[in-house]
Amino acid sequence: MTDTLADSRTSSRMFTEGVPLVVEDVTRRPAAERAEMLADPGFGRYFTDSMFVARYQAGKGWYDARLTAYGPLQMDPSTAALHYAQSIFEGLKAYAQPDGSVATFRPEANAARFARGAKRLAMPPVPEDAFIAAVDALVDTDRDWVPTGPDQTLYIRPYMLASEPFLGVRPASEYLFLVIASPAGAYFPRGVHPVSVYLSEDYIRAAPVAPAT
Repeated sequence: MTDTLADSRTSSRMFTEGVPLVVEDVTRRPAAERAEMLADPGFGRYFTDSMFVARYQAGKGWYDARLTAYGPLQMDPSTAALHYAQSIFEGLKAYAQPDGSVATFRPEANAARFARGAKRLAMPPVPEDAFIAAVDALVDTDRDWVPTGPDQTLYIRPYMLASEPFLGVRPASEYLFLVIASPAGAYFPRGVHPVSVYLSEDYIRAAPVAPAT
């Protein structure tokens, strides 16, 4: 696991080379309200006070990296991701430690997989150290949202989407890279039990293999 104790509010913190990570003032929810959510977080129901956002433009590279207040995104109706599904995401977790610190589990593996996914979809790769910097910065600034109950974690969702407004068959030239976080309880709160499964022989996810001739 990687300890995430770095101070995200120091002016020297960077997203990637030449791109500083700007930390905005964010209004925090009252401790009592946060405690009520953490008592029974479920999965994907509540989100922390902050989110990370960085922009990319072809010919310019990554820029405008910041920790800002969690909130809605404003999108043009022709935003490429909405029409051509050019988007990817990862999922990882932060864990409260017995000594009071917070740790993430193998974020470098998620960073590498995220870069591979971007390449497959003709999207700009997020440098692996930048991916980890973004995750660490968000976890650090919202560490009060890391639950401490049994089987509880802070689920972290980095994702990237094509943000250029256009219609056309080509990769977009503008992208958003975001990281949000959500306190999570056990994914199977009543334990893992056998389930009935329906097996279809008529519909498949890939083209059938032609019989050998």
